[in-house]
Amino acid sequence: MVLASYVGTLTLLGDESRLRLCALLRGRELSVTDLVRVTGISQSRVSTHLGKLREAGFVRDRRDGQHAFYALAVDALPAAARAVLEDAGQLSDPTLEGDKQRLSRLDAERKGGLPESFAGEMERHYSPGRTWESLAVGLAGLLELGDVLDVGSGDGAAAAFLAPYCRSLTCIDTSERMIAAASRRFARQAHVKTLVADAHDLQLANASFDAAIAFHTLTYAEEPKQVVRECARVLRPGGRLLVLTLDRHEQREITAPYGEVHQGFAPSNVRNLLSQAQLEVVRCEVAAREPKKPHFRVVLALARKPATSHEPKPSSTVKKSG
Repeated sequence: MVLASYVGTLTLLGDESRLRLCALLRGRELSVTDLVRVTGISQSRVSTHLGKLREAGFVRDRRDGQHAFYALAVDALPAAARAVLEDAGQLSDPTLEGDKQRLSRLDAERKGGLPESFAGEMERHYSPGRTWESLAVGLAGLLELGDVLDVGSGDGAAAAFLAPYCRSLTCIDTSERMIAAASRRFARQAHVKTLVADAHDLQLANASFDAAIAFHTLTYAEEPKQVVRECARVLRPGGRLLVLTLDRHEQREITAPYGEVHQGFAPSNVRNLLSQAQLEVVRCEVAAREPKKPHFRVVLALARKPATSHEPKPSSTVKKSG
């Protein structure tokens, strides 16, 4: 019987996943959800392993409402099992160390803090509520904007972040469906106007806006130079133009189905477009790189209209933008 007991213990703990679970449950309770998050093992497999460990008397469970919590039954463990787990706890094993680190992060999340291991690389880690969208919303709260023009606004998703901080906001796009959706989005905001219009020929008065934004518009325009010229024309002296565009790339097979006309613009190209429109370039550089392949880069450019300038005449030639 003693020999059979040893064989049963070694067989049970001979599975790496069960050994990891026992190491995590030593001295504390965790739920199946906790164990899945820490180990990366599927929920069905975790539940199966826990069932076998419970049948052998290695773990005990406790229910709290709809949740079950498990802990290692240290006092009831066979001597062989205690010896194996004791030895495993002293190993410098990468898998077990990784489990410990992820468990530490889980504990930190629940305490409202972040583990010290996040220092210097917080942008790589998720914690509840800490998203790029929430960051954008937070930063937008610092803005005090005047009259703003969104060139190529689509359905107004980006403009929605800015709308509460604008004296007036005008969204334009060539797509009637997009503008219809933007109109619904801003139905309760009287200071927001939505127009079907061509970015090459805005049909808006000279010097009528304090700021203009063109977020991922230039790559879809037939004549980006003319679009920038039009943006400059409708800006008041001292007004700003903010541009986001893909950097020059060779992945046309990915972007063409979205209607892209140009394969991005290098910062030097964007700088030239702004300068040719008689705008003073404040900043123009690659500001972001997507983490997933093919790692598209995004150019951010900020330009200002000189305090005194000769207003260009509106274009008489209408061209379609994307």
